[in-house]
Amino acid sequence: MAGVSRGTVSRVLNGGHWVSPASLTAVTAAIKKTGYRINPHARSLATSRAGSAAFLLTEPHDQLFEDPNFAVLMRHAAEALAEHDVSLVLIMAADEDEQRRALDFITAGHVDGVLLVSSHSGGQKFVSEIFYSGVPAIACGAPLGLEGRMGYVSADEVGGAVAMVEHLLSSGRRRVATIAGPLDTPGGQQRLAGYRQALGPLYEPALVAHGDYGRASGAVAMQQLLAVAPDLDAVFAASDRMASGALEVLRQAGRRVPEDVAVGGFDDAPLAGRTEPALTTMHQPFRRISREMVRLLLAQVEGEEPATVIVPTKLVVRGSA
Repeated sequence: MAGVSRGTVSRVLNGGHWVSPASLTAVTAAIKKTGYRINPHARSLATSRAGSAAFLLTEPHDQLFEDPNFAVLMRHAAEALAEHDVSLVLIMAADEDEQRRALDFITAGHVDGVLLVSSHSGGQKFVSEIFYSGVPAIACGAPLGLEGRMGYVSADEVGGAVAMVEHLLSSGRRRVATIAGPLDTPGGQQRLAGYRQALGPLYEPALVAHGDYGRASGAVAMQQLLAVAPDLDAVFAASDRMASGALEVLRQAGRRVPEDVAVGGFDDAPLAGRTEPALTTMHQPFRRISREMVRLLLAQVEGEEPATVIVPTKLVVRGSA
């Protein structure tokens, strides 16, 4: 219909390179007139590519809706993939059965690569199976046990924690407690390491409580800390959700924030601006993290070696500290 060769049509469909303006106009008009659409199955057979990437979440299903960070990461990953005409496939794999099905799906060639989100050490076997399958994969945060072998993108967890604790210390606080994240996650380990590094000789094991990044666990941890150290004057929570739970407990205990106890969080989630007082926190550039993950994954799909990117965090000072 366009009066050109198949090769010319193919070049138009793949970006329009090395095509004369007249041929480009003719092919574009023919596409519009016929309503032609690329057959993804035929393209997949011809290129050995699925044209999709998995966003693999190894958390309970409710976390996708309760933890806004996951939704933000997924949205920005989908946007970045779309720029390369690659679709995002969400796969939930919290338990062994889901992980088995996910591995079967991934290794059957339904996706070209995997964006692995939330890697707990308890799921190390599953992550290792993905790695050894040979399917390109990039993790969000250091993949515990596979550092140096699997590519990943991470915020500067240690540096961000150091900056937050130093900010608390700079206001004259001396008994700085922390509500650490799960120690089977890279963020939980590294933010606690940064806390210890910043405190140096002021570090007290009794001022460390643990949560699961959720609001309720932050409240329980804050109660534990107040029972052990009623004279504490600052708290660094390893997530904004845990910090919001801590703020509620402090309010119920009659402790003024920040006059009596300063509170800092981590993530700069939307809720950080809605707490009372508004939460001082460490900003994670989730859009950049997602886009870097997509960039590294697509490069790996094209045959490049796995790579690692660490992106900086930024202190956001609000009313709580």
